[in-house]
Amino acid sequence: MTPWEIDITQMQNCNCNFGCPCQYTVRPTDDVCEASVVYQIHSGHYGETDLSGTKAAFIAKWPGAIYEGNGEMQIFIDESASPEQRKGLEAILGGKDTDEMATGWYIFNAMCPTKHETLFTKIDANIDQDERVGNASVNGIFDLTVKPLSNPVSGMAHRAAMALPNGQDFRYAEVACGTTKTKEGSILQLPKNTETHSQLSRNKLNNHGMVN
Repeated sequence: MTPWEIDITQMQNCNCNFGCPCQYTVRPTDDVCEASVVYQIHSGHYGETDLSGTKAAFIAKWPGAIYEGNGEMQIFIDESASPEQRKGLEAILGGKDTDEMATGWYIFNAMCPTKHETLFTKIDANIDQDERVGNASVNGIFDLTVKPLSNPVSGMAHRAAMALPNGQDFRYAEVACGTTKTKEGSILQLPKNTETHSQLSRNKLNNHGMVN
């Protein structure tokens, strides 16, 4: 097993109501799960390869709850990554070199028997977890925009968060409102992800899971 560790900010959007029922062991809002995720890697390594400053993303879809499986997914890695960095990021996001069930990536891959070819393309991402805002673009595949939740009466920004003390994908996340617009070039389309649940989190992980 190649040792790895990364410090990331991640921004994701799914088709469910705000709060994401999956985090509370409840079935998805529409009884399906569709998600886009973008990662900024602040620092890290895969073996001897430095991963600092790289970016990655993925799209995944399941016909029911994630734990029921039968999903499909596709990984995207920024084209500026070196061949060694691409290899490392693809392995990490692909759930490889990881203890069983230790990370969200391991679980997502285990629940997705259909894995589309990894694409190396331009990824732009700006994420501000504290302000619950962000935007990202995976060239030719999808655009993701995130804004704060809005108070239905005053229209002012509303802050909510989730905490999972034993989480494999995050331990603390700011909740926001996200929209994913998949483009014609995307194999996986996300038609339900319009002003739905989004979350922003800062996480440090390695082969064995979350690093406290």
